[in-house]
Amino acid sequence: MFYANTVFFADASAFALSENLMKPFTGDFPKGTPQRIFNYRLSRGRRIVENTFGISSAVFRVLRKPMLLEPAKAEWVIMTVILLHNYLRKHSPNIYTPFGTLDYEVNGNLTEGSWRNEGDMTSMVPIRNIPRRPTNYCTKVRDEIANYFINTGALEWQDQYA
Repeated sequence: MFYANTVFFADASAFALSENLMKPFTGDFPKGTPQRIFNYRLSRGRRIVENTFGISSAVFRVLRKPMLLEPAKAEWVIMTVILLHNYLRKHSPNIYTPFGTLDYEVNGNLTEGSWRNEGDMTSMVPIRNIPRRPTNYCTKVRDEIANYFINTGALEWQDQYA
């Protein structure tokens, strides 16, 4: 891999593909193709982030509204929420996240977790969609990651779903 920076995976149409922000390939692809596996892995990763943030914001309501704090203090709040979330998941999983709280998949069918019934995050600031054409370099980075997912980074179960 030729990139040393952090790469974020997003599925939001508000963001353009960039060297640090990966988006799904557009279109339908045959099962087992690098594009389809990339899109599946991207979607799965996004679902994990959504579950984590959704549960955390349902329990720690401070994440449901803009923080009127200096960035350094907001970072402390967020890091504390992450620490508490991880602690509760590890030491009290049956209380903090009983079955059905998280999204789960059975035979390729997704069932949404109960945290999604907590109501909309209406206090979130909407992000404006700014369509931009990605550079060739950004497309190359995404292609390399897609190929990594079918070679060195392949997971034994991914072909069942993608």
